[in-house]
Amino acid sequence: MIDNVYLYRAPTTVCDVGAVAEWLEERIDAGVVVRDRFLEVHRTADLAEQFAEARVSSPYDRDTGNTMLGTIRYEERALENPEREGGVLYDGVQIQRALNAALPEDERGRESLHVAILDRALGTWGDHDGRWHKRVNVLGRPALVSVPGLYEAPAKPEEYYNEKQRHALLSGDAPPREVLENQVDGEFLVEDDPRTTDALCGYVLQAVHYLETGEPFCSREGCRLFNAHYHEALIDAQLRDPDFCDEHARRYGR
Repeated sequence: MIDNVYLYRAPTTVCDVGAVAEWLEERIDAGVVVRDRFLEVHRTADLAEQFAEARVSSPYDRDTGNTMLGTIRYEERALENPEREGGVLYDGVQIQRALNAALPEDERGRESLHVAILDRALGTWGDHDGRWHKRVNVLGRPALVSVPGLYEAPAKPEEYYNEKQRHALLSGDAPPREVLENQVDGEFLVEDDPRTTDALCGYVLQAVHYLETGEPFCSREGCRLFNAHYHEALIDAQLRDPDFCDEHARRYGR
């Protein structure tokens, strides 16, 4: 039984962790505490090197890590100035182990759940297809929620990628959000989307649900606990009514 959930802010993102905490508090029988950035509150001397060791070098290479001095220096700068970090994918399981080791001993018990909302892109290796897959969350202790993963992990409509590539060929950079939203059919989230906070509420609840029940995800599309692989399914699950399937509404419905 979880007594306290600790949520950690991601100040370089548009996610309002305080609002996530309020939403969560109405649905679970546990205290919800908001803290500052996990990588600041629980900083350890070797954290930069651990991030360097968790770097994914290729989408199809299971081995991770680049501990050259320049890479470690980059990770040190990213810890100090997180707004300068970007474009790197990390092994979510390795990061989870590193952050778990950084927690104080008296907060590692089963009654506490730490949910680190991060501005880093996280992935897990797929044995079934021999490649890395970006994730929105990595369940366990601590639970990790990747804000970039919300935008990047689920697949967008094929037109989105075609339009993005076309714009890049013509102008040399990525098209503004407004261009993509106006020219691509289908619904999807993009970086700094104003719906980010609402969408992440369900992913944080998934972390609580997993530790309390052992059930990682709901199999019913449209439920906040559903693990969506496409943006349209994500929006249906996280941003449209009802919040839950009948089974999970009995547990988490207001």
